[in-house]
Amino acid sequence: PADLIGFIEPNDEIANQHDMLFGNMLAQAEALGFGKSREEVQAEDVEERLVPHRTFPGNRPTSLIVAPRLTPSVLGQLIALYEHKVFTQGSIWGINSFDQWGVELGKVLATRVIGELTDGNEPDLEHDSSTNAQIRRYREAKRTAG
Repeated sequence: PADLIGFIEPNDEIANQHDMLFGNMLAQAEALGFGKSREEVQAEDVEERLVPHRTFPGNRPTSLIVAPRLTPSVLGQLIALYEHKVFTQGSIWGINSFDQWGVELGKVLATRVIGELTDGNEPDLEHDSSTNAQIRRYREAKRTAG
């Protein structure tokens, strides 16, 4: 299943691009829902060797969520929608979706990282290279900004 989210009014002045994006969203929903059969592709006189690459099974469940405009309120509503969805799925499956061991690990790691972000003593970093680089980048940006 896929959720496609779109907005009627663009947040910028490039209306033509917005129309193209919205049109592509609608087309994707149609493609996912109905696909394209071998017979439809062959009716377009496509080379036989390309037919398997031009077919698409369809029958893929898709929700189309359309709002008038992306606003802070609409964004909050979307977040609430997905939080409720996760809660409901967890209830059905017998899972507490908001108390997972991965979350606990994240909390433990965050406590250490937060201390390293604000520690002026430049402690040695003992994370993976990506996390270390982001901590250093954050510290440098804070130093130059303040």
